[in-house]
Amino acid sequence: MSALQAYVRATAPLGRDTERIGPFLATFAQDSSHPMENYAIPDDGAQPSSADIARLISAYQQRNLLPRLEFFTEAAPAVEAALVAEGFTLERRVPVMTCGPEDRVDCVVPEHFQLREPSSDDEFRRLRSVQNVAFGEPPEVSDGDVERNREHLTVLAEHGETIVGGGIALDIVSGTTEIVGIAVSTEHRGQGLAAAITAHLTRLAHERGARTAFLTPGDVGIGTVYRRVGYRVAGECVHLSLS
Repeated sequence: MSALQAYVRATAPLGRDTERIGPFLATFAQDSSHPMENYAIPDDGAQPSSADIARLISAYQQRNLLPRLEFFTEAAPAVEAALVAEGFTLERRVPVMTCGPEDRVDCVVPEHFQLREPSSDDEFRRLRSVQNVAFGEPPEVSDGDVERNREHLTVLAEHGETIVGGGIALDIVSGTTEIVGIAVSTEHRGQGLAAAITAHLTRLAHERGARTAFLTPGDVGIGTVYRRVGYRVAGECVHLSLS
């Protein structure tokens, strides 16, 4: 889990402002106040003091942001209790699942769908809109969102000429990549499309040099989908924010 946490610590700052605060790396999105894009990561084995946490809280509040952290508990086992003692509450606790090339299970794409990489800004924009809606966000997509997605390995799912889902593999760093944004529009769920997208995207990532792909499913149910294509639970991730 320390290797996966090192990956997140290396990639989270990309396109963000950062500040080192005691045993924390605080990241701040340059064009968004969304809590999921503004969070801190503790050092491995961190044992933060009350003063460290107070300074972290202040750094976010001065920017009118919610003080928030995301991290793998096994890499910093003392941090959660220290944060809770200072008023933080648990948002969610989710499994971290990994898949190597030898574990991956290829999956047949459901009939009448096709998977491919986007080829234009319009396709990146339409895919991001589908992902936003699937995750309960507004459908609008900024030019910045399109540009950021263009930087990553992306797969979309089509039904005819309609984009109905997709996913993203983030930068490969030291043989590791994170799979994010696996989404399928409501009317096309329950047909095996999410599993097919995940398997296809993971295979492409492995072919491009990733030895380990990992993801954090939003709920237990979707974790079952990922297990079908070879992902296995390797640890857990916690999200905490100031109550």
